[in-house]
Amino acid sequence: MPEREENTEVAGMNVLNGNGRLLEIKDLIKYYRRGRKLITALDSVSLHVDRGEAVGLVGESGCGKSTLARLVLGLGPPDRGSILFDAADMLSLRGEALRRKRKGIQIVFQDCGSVLNPRLTVGAAITEPIANFNPPDSVCLDKKLKYLFEMVGLEKSLADRFPHQLSGGQRQRVGIARALAPEPFMLVCDEPVSSLDVSVQSQIIDLFLELKKGLKLSYLFISHDLAVVNQICDRVAVMYLGRLAEVMPVTELVSGAMHPYTQALVSAIPANNPEKRGFPCLQLRGEVLPVVERRGCLFAPRCVEAQSCCYETVPCLVEISPGHSVACHNIKEKTKTS
Repeated sequence: MPEREENTEVAGMNVLNGNGRLLEIKDLIKYYRRGRKLITALDSVSLHVDRGEAVGLVGESGCGKSTLARLVLGLGPPDRGSILFDAADMLSLRGEALRRKRKGIQIVFQDCGSVLNPRLTVGAAITEPIANFNPPDSVCLDKKLKYLFEMVGLEKSLADRFPHQLSGGQRQRVGIARALAPEPFMLVCDEPVSSLDVSVQSQIIDLFLELKKGLKLSYLFISHDLAVVNQICDRVAVMYLGRLAEVMPVTELVSGAMHPYTQALVSAIPANNPEKRGFPCLQLRGEVLPVVERRGCLFAPRCVEAQSCCYETVPCLVEISPGHSVACHNIKEKTKTS
């Protein structure tokens, strides 16, 4: 990664100094209407991301991960709850104040090739967000573009090419450079390596780690792959059908997962060493069922440990140790035996 230049307005990245909370989501609820029915996409979700921290959000398809990302990015309003970013209430901001604040949080897509304008060169695609916020002169723009190319490991000569002329890994690097162009404090990464070959995937993961360390970036890293989350993230939040099942430091993921759903996900990690797990191998039974009535624990129909209370009462997210919270009725018994 190139060294940070003195003139940060031209070629550097704004970095928030000091520690503290960058993103805070409180009791977020989101409904979608299907005919006359209301479908609950998010059900009282509370989560935070500290400055310089990477938080992984994992779960099966349809659990609400992308919906949460859209709300955080301001691409839609929640029905209830609050979203604070850099101490500002994002839901109360309007106009230019909202546009300026949204500059600090950008997204990296799963397949950047499909979202890049095929009629724009790579250089134009990367510099477009810069011109949207602070139109610089051509000399400063070229200097910033060179800096961004170096930062993501691309040759400046690729600037005149079009997206279809690049490989999948190169397009993903372009997408990351475009996300970094407005000088954000945080990136929302929506399955950013799932469409890449294994060797390229490893390179992009290393790039995310370098950027996190060098720029003190924060990540909300959405993935279905716990092995990837284990490499990049500091904490992991496990979601099931719009509710958080467990939130914990990533160091406790393999050995200390307490929720049956998290344990089943960890058991499915390829090449996972069973001797390091602090629980027996679990397998999910059945498939995700449509939610007719959101009573009790939504995971109960697939849980091998479900009891009668699990079908009647919603389990609260309870902190069992510093930074480790679980929503499970059986957690008291588990903590006694552990």
